Amino acid sequence: MHGAGFIAPTVPIRHSIWHVGAQPRRLAEALLPSEALLEQMIVADPAILSDQWMLIGRQEDTGYGGRIDLLALAPDGALILIELKRGRTPREVVAQALDYATWAEALAAEEIAAIFTRFSSGGSLSDAFRARFGFDLDEATLNQTHQVVIVAAVLDASSERIVCYLNKRDIPINVLCFQVFDSAAGQFLSRAWLLDPVETQVAASVAPRSTGGEREDWNGEYYVSFGHSGSRSWAEARRYNFVCAGGGSWYSGTLRLLKPGDRIWVKAPQYGFVGVGRVRGGPIRAAEFMLPGPDGRDMPAMSLLVEGTYHREFIDDPDRSEYFVPVDWLETVPIENAVDEVGLFGNQNTVCAPKTPKWRQTVERLKLAFPGWDR
Repeated sequence: MHGAGFIAPTVPIRHSIWHVGAQPRRLAEALLPSEALLEQMIVADPAILSDQWMLIGRQEDTGYGGRIDLLALAPDGALILIELKRGRTPREVVAQALDYATWAEALAAEEIAAIFTRFSSGGSLSDAFRARFGFDLDEATLNQTHQVVIVAAVLDASSERIVCYLNKRDIPINVLCFQVFDSAAGQFLSRAWLLDPVETQVAASVAPRSTGGEREDWNGEYYVSFGHSGSRSWAEARRYNFVCAGGGSWYSGTLRLLKPGDRIWVKAPQYGFVGVGRVRGGPIRAAEFMLPGPDGRDMPAMSLLVEGTYHREFIDDPDRSEYFVPVDWLETVPIENAVDEVGLFGNQNTVCAPKTPKWRQTVERLKLAFPGWDR
């Protein structure tokens, strides 16, 4: 998100593959027989797109003379619109996808639940969401934001310019480029994102639909969600001066927004706001994160933190590992004294820089509740 100083790293969208050996052999590129096969593969294994999303719909009629190929939900209830194109993607495809987004934006919670019921042959969206993400679906946040994803074999220059232009202006659209390669063992599929998916995730989070589309300049204050549960402990975060997230790139990726000196307001979902502080450094993977031990010398954080799991099972997985951001706390309260009032801002994203009046009003209220905010 450009307004908050986030710059997505560029990623390659075309590459080649060689068979490893004394005489390397380059695999020949091929084409998938049909878009239907690609769709079938994604339904069978949604991780082809993202292991952080939950598929909820397929070939839904938009009422605008077309059908959206796939629909998914992110952990924050954001709706993901997925359009598949086996061949080249002229800019008309981008326009079509945005047109579908106007349909999706108007979907009510009960309509989305009905889409999932059709997709799952009678399943319950709330039950499936809880099973997939480990917490209840909040209908108040369902479809407050959405993303558009175009899956294509080749992206033409015009489409690339349009997608980059829109995303820089907080319109969340991205392209997943895939390639198919022939080998003696069969065909292989590879894929790469045009933009860092975290950038699109951030763009989707800045102006929820519940604000009625109201936007204003970002006030420079970051919102941070700290999941106080069996996975992590707010008491330890207070004691050792950090915030953290993990379990998947959707959760930990937005920590990269934070830079030294940034002020953050921390909310523990289901409890309320629990602290304000200034960032002291960038995200550090759990395996490398150090904390001062009882004798004052630094020691591995994972040997010191005992009140949460901090996704220890993923410590060697760079995508699912817990990541820590060191913080100098200005003022905090115990979890039982969290500030929880009707109308305060909330978001499932770990970090966001909201551009809404509600966020500015929330910060103004929190400065009264945490008088040490600017020490």
